[in-house]
Amino acid sequence: MAISFQAKDFIQTKEGLVFAVVEQGLENGKVLCFLRYKLAGDGWQKLATAEANQFLQQNYPQYLFFSTVKSAHLHAVSVADISIHHQPVLRLQQILAKPNPDIIEQDLIALCQLLRTEGMQLYDLGITGSLLIGAQKAGSDIDLLVYDRKLFDQLRQLIKKMLAVGKLQQLDKSAWLDSYQRRQGDLSYAEYVWHEQRKYNKALINSRKLDLSLNVLTKELSNISYQKKGMVIIQAGVIDEQHAFDYPAKLIIDHQNIAEVVCYTATYTGQAEQGETIEVAGQLEISSTGKTRILVGSSREAEGEYIKVVSSL
Repeated sequence: MAISFQAKDFIQTKEGLVFAVVEQGLENGKVLCFLRYKLAGDGWQKLATAEANQFLQQNYPQYLFFSTVKSAHLHAVSVADISIHHQPVLRLQQILAKPNPDIIEQDLIALCQLLRTEGMQLYDLGITGSLLIGAQKAGSDIDLLVYDRKLFDQLRQLIKKMLAVGKLQQLDKSAWLDSYQRRQGDLSYAEYVWHEQRKYNKALINSRKLDLSLNVLTKELSNISYQKKGMVIIQAGVIDEQHAFDYPAKLIIDHQNIAEVVCYTATYTGQAEQGETIEVAGQLEISSTGKTRILVGSSREAEGEYIKVVSSL
C-alpha cells in the first residue's frame, strides 16, 4: 500500500532539508511542499519564503517546481528522495509517551490531559509546526491538528468554554501582536483581532499559544487544474460556510460570476459566517471544468490578498 502524504505532514531529505507538505497526494510522482527548515549545525534553521526560494535556487534547484495543476511555483520532492516522513498523529503519541519532555512538550501534554478530562479522545489529533520535528524553541507555539470536522467543531466549543472558566487563557495584547506580525497579512491589527477572536481556535496554556487547525482527509485526489486570470477584488454574501476551516478553506458565495472563495493561508481560515458580506482580494481562477473561483493564498504570505467581513450578522 502506497504511503499517503497529507497536507501539514513534514518530509525530510538526505541533505537535511525539511519541507511542509501543502497538498494531499502526488503530482508527477512528487510531493508538493515548501521548504521550511534546513539543518544548521546540530539544530534546525527556519527559513522564510524568499529565503527558502533563494536557498534552493543556489543549492538544490531540483526541488523547485511549477505545478500545472495549481498553476503555481512551489517546491516538490520525489518520493525516492524522502528519507523521513514526519507524521503529526504519530509524533503526538511519541511526545505523550516521552519520559523526559521539555517545557514546550510539557505544555502540550498538559493541554492533552485537559482535553481528556473534558471527555475528548486524542486519536484524531496530531501535532505540526516545530514540535513535529523537534525544532521547538522557548517561544514556540503548539500547533494542534485535527482530522475530523465534527471533532474540530467540538474542540472549538470546548476552547470557548475553557476560556470562560479560566482553564485556558485569552491571548493578551502581546500574544495578539506577535500573531499579527507573524501573519504579515493585509488587514489592520484591529481587523485581524476582530476576525480571530470569534473563531475560538486560539488560546494560551501556561502563557504558550495554542493554534487549532483542521485537515479533513479526502479519499480521492482531484485532477482538476486551474488557470490564473489575474487579481480581482469583489464583495459578495456568504451562503455556505461549512468548509470555512478546512485546508484549503472554502466559502460558497452569492456572486453573478464567481462560485466560491478558496483559501490556502491560515490567516483567513474560518474568516466569515453564512449571511455575512465579505470583501475578497485574490487571484481569479478558472478550472478545467469551467468553474470560476477566487484563490486567496497564492503565495505563503498572500501579499495583497485577503478576506474580510464588511457586513456582519
